[in-house]
Amino acid sequence: MNPLLQVREQGQQIWLDNLSRTLLNEGHLARFVADDGVAGVTTNPAIFYKAIAGGRYYEDDLAALKRQSLSAESRYEQLVIPDVQRACDLLLPLHAQSGGKMGYVSLEVSPELADDAAATVAAGLRLKDAVGRANLLIKVPATSAGLVAIEQLIAAGVSVNVTLMFSLAHVDAVAAAYVQGLEKRREAGGDVAAIMSVASLFLSRVDSLIDKQLDELGGDALALRGKAAVATARLAYQRYRARFHGPAFASLQSAGARPQYMLWASTGTKNPAYSDLLYVEPLIGPDTVNTLPDATLDALRDHGKVANTLELDVGQAQATLDGLAGLGIDMNAVGEKLQADGLLQFKEAFAKLLELTAD
Repeated sequence: MNPLLQVREQGQQIWLDNLSRTLLNEGHLARFVADDGVAGVTTNPAIFYKAIAGGRYYEDDLAALKRQSLSAESRYEQLVIPDVQRACDLLLPLHAQSGGKMGYVSLEVSPELADDAAATVAAGLRLKDAVGRANLLIKVPATSAGLVAIEQLIAAGVSVNVTLMFSLAHVDAVAAAYVQGLEKRREAGGDVAAIMSVASLFLSRVDSLIDKQLDELGGDALALRGKAAVATARLAYQRYRARFHGPAFASLQSAGARPQYMLWASTGTKNPAYSDLLYVEPLIGPDTVNTLPDATLDALRDHGKVANTLELDVGQAQATLDGLAGLGIDMNAVGEKLQADGLLQFKEAFAKLLELTAD
């Protein structure tokens, strides 16, 4: 059996970390959905830059938009919103069949707004209306301002994919913002049942940074190389279970609210010495999402070994983080640095995008 379909049997959704008109026009995305059980799509500025810069299907539309008196950002949105709508429509039957648990497409607000909560909320509401699909997730970074925006968007009934999370501190803060947003919506008499949220914990970048620190320390520290990210994800899932499947969430759940599912992001292995499925095979479990770039999706289909692994060796996961702390490695500080670095990368990709669409 196709390992991708086996993953779904374990209760985990596989989403594609890519979107382009090539995938849409040539039927690749439809085949991923039909044959591989792909249950969602995530995007970011870097993905859309690659799509528009290298995709022949954008040339005529971009030329036509450049003849209009529009901002570069407006042109970008007019190029990608139809792609997001088409992907949403393709996944809409799955969304309906699953009762709104699957079949989502994510569209990110401008990373330039990451430190402006009010502007992030305004952009999220505007993009939600522009796309006009029930299975859209608005992507918001887990910055300090982003946390405020997440709470307000959830309270306004907007489904949210929280991005750029790198630590257990981020996991806790994002979950709190989600729950507070749900509480506000319920208190105002709003429907909480139609809201979906995922919390995207980035993985490979964590190991890339920590491995460098371990290499500098040398000796026994080298035994912890390549272990920090999976350990963090397994402990994040334990917090998810305690938070959303216990008494604290019971009242909201009785009102129809969904848990905020953990999503594993940045799952393409960067170190060639590690398994190409390092951030997939050890992290399979119920009520989670793994978003895969094309190469990792292909690797899972080709040689993936599937089992319910996410709650194995939880004690060892804690021992790994304790060991890192004993070496003076502060995982919260690592998370803050990686978030700042990731935001800078998104801003650079967004600036390159706007260069493509500028006059």
